[in-house]
Amino acid sequence: MLSVSFLPGARQDFEASCDWYAERDRAVAERFIDAVSATVERIQADPSSLPYVTETHQACSVKRFPFRVVFKVYPQEIVVVAVAHAKREPHYWNSRE
Repeated sequence: MLSVSFLPGARQDFEASCDWYAERDRAVAERFIDAVSATVERIQADPSSLPYVTETHQACSVKRFPFRVVFKVYPQEIVVVAVAHAKREPHYWNSRE
């Protein structure tokens, strides 16, 4: 199983979204963290089963939240490029890598 790492921008996306949810409801923020963790585990378990959103990037939706985890598979690891809100600024993360 490949290891997973986050680009700094992806980590910032995730933390900003956690903060946003925590300001409104701590329990929802915790569910968001758990949902993103479960999504990363799904990616890690079988990245080849997930759709491509660009020629080189794939994505997996976060259950119960309007987010998707965008990632790229390399021979030695999976790199999370963005934890992106599904309805805002599509492909803002294209310049990351």
